[in-house]
Amino acid sequence: MDFGRKLDQAQNLSDLFELVKRAVEAVLGRTRAGLMLALADLGNHPQGFLGAFYPVASNVIVMNKVPLLRIQETNPALYKPYAFYVLLHEYLHSLGFVDERVCREQSHRILETLFGVDALVTQISGDTTRFFPNLVFPDAAWQPSELSLEFVRGFDRGSASYIA
Repeated sequence: MDFGRKLDQAQNLSDLFELVKRAVEAVLGRTRAGLMLALADLGNHPQGFLGAFYPVASNVIVMNKVPLLRIQETNPALYKPYAFYVLLHEYLHSLGFVDERVCREQSHRILETLFGVDALVTQISGDTTRFFPNLVFPDAAWQPSELSLEFVRGFDRGSASYIA
């Protein structure tokens, strides 16, 4: 499978996630079904931003919608590689890679294997801050007072629904 071409063809976060699952299966031989994606405003901090998180032993990935919107506004060419990397990283957490360092290393290895060292998505996985200095607002630290989740419908298409 030409993962670079498939990444370019992806139309939305659900398409990207289907490719993430195929990538992990191709390199690690592991899969998991039944995940949901929620978008939320996770705030901002002078030292950076939180791209997403996976609550251990859950079935939801919570992705920070502010960086996604900001990337679409400032550099749309980085949107798919960034979103793919973040979804890959959190998917690996859902597969049991709890240690952050190990998860980063596995993400980078998968991307290097399937996309090559020169691919934008691989480079982003190596140093996210190099590509997104404009996402941090240096003088502002803000955290939402309440976490409001917007679930993405039809996210994990490979899972069969048992609710009619």
